[in-house]
Amino acid sequence: MSTNRITTGTERALIDNLLDSNREALIETARGLSESDARRHLVASLTTPISLIKHAAAAERIWFQRFWAGLDESECDGYSRRDEGTFTVAADESLADVIAEFERASLRSRAIASRFDLDDTKHNPREGNVSMRWTLLAMIQEFARHAGHGDILREQIDKPTARVSGPVHPPAATA
Repeated sequence: MSTNRITTGTERALIDNLLDSNREALIETARGLSESDARRHLVASLTTPISLIKHAAAAERIWFQRFWAGLDESECDGYSRRDEGTFTVAADESLADVIAEFERASLRSRAIASRFDLDDTKHNPREGNVSMRWTLLAMIQEFARHAGHGDILREQIDKPTARVSGPVHPPAATA
């Protein structure tokens, strides 16, 4: 997936492009990591670089396959329950496998979303009536947030440093 950023066009084109950009940004936070680094637990939660991408694939299925397309769980192409299982990566799944899974789920989401107008709505038990616009914007938010998490994890993996105590000050400006 390679997204060219656009800054003009229809609302739908801008939303779709921004969502694709955030999908790509999330993948880039893990691309090139070793299998062991992709699974490193650096925070107390289930969050690892690979699990963020696994979770994103599940989010795609939950919102587009289950909710918008109305598919049964058995008809989805992977995990699609709204629980902590979205972060679970099997021992035999490689980073490349999980990235490919996310890309497949994203492709299917694009196809499903394209069948709806931005103002089309459906009732969701948790959120009430939601539009396709809201769903796409929620996914942009979700993937941007997780790309930020991935950036922090990647920084911890790539450039581990000693903890600094006290305030950190930028270098003084020179005249």
